[in-house]
Amino acid sequence: MGKESESVKVLARNKRAFFNYEIEESLECGIELLGTEVKSIKSSRFSFSDSYARVLNNELWLIGLHVSEYTHGNLFNHEPERSRRLLVHKQELKHLKRKIDERGYTVVPLRFYLKNGLIKVEVGLGRGKKNYDKRESIKQKDLKREAMRELRGRY
Repeated sequence: MGKESESVKVLARNKRAFFNYEIEESLECGIELLGTEVKSIKSSRFSFSDSYARVLNNELWLIGLHVSEYTHGNLFNHEPERSRRLLVHKQELKHLKRKIDERGYTVVPLRFYLKNGLIKVEVGLGRGKKNYDKRESIKQKDLKREAMRELRGRY
């Protein structure tokens, strides 16, 4: 029996994370959600640009994720700004904890996506960029855009 193809639907990407951090590694995590949170995330009613992950009590927690309340949820609706636990293997957690304890490393969410009906989070281990690094990134992007424009103009 062959491996079934995995259906992946990207719900949101964190472009700001790639601008503010040099992402060295990425890791797929599950996320512990309530029912109304799942409904809101599937309808793309969430924001995670300022969120980050932290290791607390040997668990990985996503802090700063805002999930809007579900419109059809009644009195059992969730709290929008609560911290949510990320589900990772113990060895991966140990590796992340070692890296976070080093100076300058941060764990940030890179994208949220649906994989076989389950909501997954891709987190990245990154080191904060300095202002001159950010300017260099902008310069490289502009040069690449100019080169593509030149190529398009020739054909």
